[in-house]
Amino acid sequence: MDDLEIDNLPNRLTILRMLMIPVVVLALYFVGHPEHGTGTVPTWFLGHLATWTFVVASLTDWLDGYIARKRNIVTVFGSFLDPIADKFLVVSGLIMLAGLNRVHEVVVIVLVLREMYMTSLRLLANHEGFTIPVSKSGKWKTGFQMTAMPMLMVGYPWLGMPWHEIGTGCIWVAGLLSLGSAISYTFDMMKGLKVARAQRKSRSTEVP
Repeated sequence: MDDLEIDNLPNRLTILRMLMIPVVVLALYFVGHPEHGTGTVPTWFLGHLATWTFVVASLTDWLDGYIARKRNIVTVFGSFLDPIADKFLVVSGLIMLAGLNRVHEVVVIVLVLREMYMTSLRLLANHEGFTIPVSKSGKWKTGFQMTAMPMLMVGYPWLGMPWHEIGTGCIWVAGLLSLGSAISYTFDMMKGLKVARAQRKSRSTEVP
């Protein structure tokens, strides 16, 4: 398989996820600014549209990774676009939720800055020739975050469940876990950096 190939199923799912982001953003925008809409679309519908579009987009993230691993499809385009699509989806959703006063600005800042920090950390690791594996705290952070955001997009009790309150609790937990995982990744980065440079130094001394 050509690693420069673009047209494959995992990449199509990633592109689909990118196309869903404007739907989530616009739906949440009109929830907060109904006067700018047609006036005929109820707020509850827009909230559900944003929620379920976000859920489907999140599922494509899992699905494209599963298919890529199952079929051994690894391309330059997919390796670049897949994490970018994830960050665009999450950051856009967090900003819109903050604009609706459904999530505290401090949590948004922590989560967004953590994403930026981790991107820089992984780029540095790749430059040094090693990767940083996903930690358990990082996985838990993602789980709480991706659970909280759809709940906060609903914005009102539905099916007898206080989605906003549950989502608020989950997003705060995600914020705390993001701090802990960032610290853990930093220590992993330092350990990996020392090992990678020691290996390079060892190889250089072996060269006659």
